[in-house]
Amino acid sequence: MSATVYFASVAFDRIDPDATLPARFVRVLERYPLTDMVKGRRVAVKMHLGGNLGYSTIPPLFVRLLIQKLKDAGGEVFVTDVPWATTEAVARGYTAEVLGAPILPATGRADRYFYRVPVEYKSLREIQVAGEIRDSEVLIDLSHVKGHGACGYGGACKNLAMGCVTAATRSQIHALQGGLTWQEELCTHCESCLEACRYGANGFDEQGTYRIDYEACHYCQHCANACPEGAIAIDAEAFADFQEGMALSTRAVLSSFEPGRVLFINFLLHMTYLCDCWGLTTPALLPDIGLVVSDDIVAIEQASLDLIRVEDLIWQGLPKGKRIGSEGHLFQRIHGKDPFVQVRALERYGLGTREYKLVEVQ
Repeated sequence: MSATVYFASVAFDRIDPDATLPARFVRVLERYPLTDMVKGRRVAVKMHLGGNLGYSTIPPLFVRLLIQKLKDAGGEVFVTDVPWATTEAVARGYTAEVLGAPILPATGRADRYFYRVPVEYKSLREIQVAGEIRDSEVLIDLSHVKGHGACGYGGACKNLAMGCVTAATRSQIHALQGGLTWQEELCTHCESCLEACRYGANGFDEQGTYRIDYEACHYCQHCANACPEGAIAIDAEAFADFQEGMALSTRAVLSSFEPGRVLFINFLLHMTYLCDCWGLTTPALLPDIGLVVSDDIVAIEQASLDLIRVEDLIWQGLPKGKRIGSEGHLFQRIHGKDPFVQVRALERYGLGTREYKLVEVQ
């Protein structure tokens, strides 16, 4: 059986607030039995709060509208993300007063509040699921769609797999990616790679040779993406393992929720070249599309990717001189990784179906 994915477009036919995306968002939410879902229950709204000088995360107005509907339905609501993001959230207008709900670090301030879920996949042996997520009865996966260097695409899966776990688990999932190599003949020693690494895991030795401390490295490949000369290379074929790890992590996060207690919301607005975790915002890769909502994570990821068309690419959203491939999805052409790998893995693990019916809400 196919899943239902509700779609609200940014396209408007009249100059009227009721014809714009926020009003349509409310009408989409009204398609769901929110009272049955959340009344008397603790509701976690998991979103990416961004960081540093990033401004392309989900606008606070939409978060406030969602929270108000959840509270009206009787839910005890809070917003959550990884610890470092919650401390910086105010810079993007995310406060308890603005949103109408408290903002809590998912794994506690010290990143030590978690539950262990065992897995068996290569070097990945357990998922340390965030305590605030595991203790909740309802989960709203509120995601901003964008490109991602390690998996091609970041949406509902990435928001849970990497944002509802400890830093140690994120590092272990990233470690599935494979190694990084340095090409000395291309390097100009501009140190952009050093500035891009928030973990202090790289550097140049006294002889000017680039070194990586793999004990500290989180395999986020920020160094490689920041290098203007392409001197740091990645084993692209190994990234399917990373995507498989993300699917396993997502399954672990969702495993504690009863059927009908999870809702997925993807915003296809100001979709950028790289993930919001970079702490910066570049021009949009595509025109704004709208938002999709479903109770099926596989269907919503498939629908989100299907709504993104190669012919709509805005070249200004790519770094100057960036070349892209000629085959596959737009994000595959840009980042060299098939974004459907993680979608197929989610389906294989029984988390939903890629078959869906798109229902547009005016």
